[in-house]
Amino acid sequence: MERLSMRAFEPLDQEEKDLMESIERDEWQQVTNLDQEKKRAIAAAKNTLKKDKRINLRLTQKDYKQIQIRAVEEGIPYQTLISSIVHRYLNGSLT
Repeated sequence: MERLSMRAFEPLDQEEKDLMESIERDEWQQVTNLDQEKKRAIAAAKNTLKKDKRINLRLTQKDYKQIQIRAVEEGIPYQTLISSIVHRYLNGSLT
């Protein structure tokens, strides 16, 4: 059996470091109904990812080409990139 190095447990970024420290401080509490919480989390994820509205959008040729180039750089379809930009803007994480 392989032995894991201690580096395998080092946090990847500040957010992960904060989470690990909160666990070590015993700040987490067990949920009372795990099955119900799992169902709620799954439903929330499905609703977040569900794309049920179609829109038509007119862009300049230049913007269209730039969004396509950026999508290729990101490795995602350009429609997904546009949707992500709109979502982040509406949630305040993109200004």
